[in-house]
Amino acid sequence: MVHEKRKLGNLGEELAIKYLKKHNYKILALNWQKRIGEIDIVAQDQDKTMVFVEVKTRKNTSFGPPQEAVNPLKQRKLIKTAQYYILENHKPDLPWRIDVIAVDLDNKEQIGHIRHFKNAVGE
Repeated sequence: MVHEKRKLGNLGEELAIKYLKKHNYKILALNWQKRIGEIDIVAQDQDKTMVFVEVKTRKNTSFGPPQEAVNPLKQRKLIKTAQYYILENHKPDLPWRIDVIAVDLDNKEQIGHIRHFKNAVGE
């Protein structure tokens, strides 16, 4: 079960990376992890804004759409982790935001419908 969940998550992250690159984001880090938490994708947009991306992937909506999995507890953790990244990487002057990319996969897990929620998590 854990292996299948990780496989699904990896596929969603791959699709999200392709999407971001197609939209001119520069990928800075993948699965950036510290004791405080993890950021799936750290990127920079065309305006030099640091973008911390949480990717949520689903095969079906029986548990709701993927973006709903970013609950208030997860949001607080993302904010703290993003702040830690900024401090550790000496980027305090750059603007930043947290986005959510929701990936809905078709039944064959070949094609994903991507929805990008910009500035989805705020302080």
